[in-house]
Amino acid sequence: MRRKKIIYSLLMLAGLGFLLVATLYKPQDRDPKDGFTAHRLVAHAMGGIDGLTYSNTYEAFAANYEKGIRVFEADLLLSKDNQLIARHEWGESFTVMLGQEEVMDPGTHGAVWTYEEFKNAKIMGRYEPLGWEDILDLMEQYPDMYLITDTKQIEPEEIDQIFTLITEAAEQKNPELLKRIVPQIYYQSMWDAIEAIYSFDSVIFTLYQTHDSDEAIVEFAKEKGIAAITMSETRANAGLVASLNELGIPSYVHTINDRDQVLKFKRMGVYGFYTDFLEEKDVESSGWLQYLGL
Repeated sequence: MRRKKIIYSLLMLAGLGFLLVATLYKPQDRDPKDGFTAHRLVAHAMGGIDGLTYSNTYEAFAANYEKGIRVFEADLLLSKDNQLIARHEWGESFTVMLGQEEVMDPGTHGAVWTYEEFKNAKIMGRYEPLGWEDILDLMEQYPDMYLITDTKQIEPEEIDQIFTLITEAAEQKNPELLKRIVPQIYYQSMWDAIEAIYSFDSVIFTLYQTHDSDEAIVEFAKEKGIAAITMSETRANAGLVASLNELGIPSYVHTINDRDQVLKFKRMGVYGFYTDFLEEKDVESSGWLQYLGL
């Protein structure tokens, strides 16, 4: 009899433990949509490689594609001769961070480079920088790859020039590629500016440069049919995420490289994450298993 009571007590404790986990853990119960939102991870700046971030290189793409990531964000800038390249910023400190100071003349470290200079300056002496044509080649070679634009110049005339280059080059190579290009907008009026150039299938609204209220963001996303919202860790909050989830609009948080942070935001209802180093398996494991350290 005593043994039965002990077993019964243990079963009750186990049941209460699982009930507690189920109560604390709030999974995203919406099925992922088609297209890029079938994937929870976005490789930030083409993903990290060998501990290096912001490289936007071919090798970073290849390494992260091999890990199973299919959605890639690329930083896009205009070169000195107005060609589109994948680079986060200009500046001497960034040139040094990417290990390019040895291959560039000292006077050019903080300058805006030509396309040829950019392509010849391998990152860390071994990683291949990507121009827009190179990215389109990758998209054609890997038909399950999606590309999210992170245009670092966002003045109206720059947006017009950049997205004209994006669309014209894609149309010339293969118009079907445009279905897998996802513009990322930074303020509401940027929607209209891009729409005037080309009507993309999906658009992401990133919140790090806007001061719009949560209510205004939700209303805009609903009105325009925004495919997803991405936000920083500090901007993410349960109310905004819940309102977006009610509309079926997935929330992404950037830039996350820690599984505990993944769990925290998944409990909030966040769907996906921009990352340098995580893999899909890091965000797809069951929340209660993560609580138990399994």
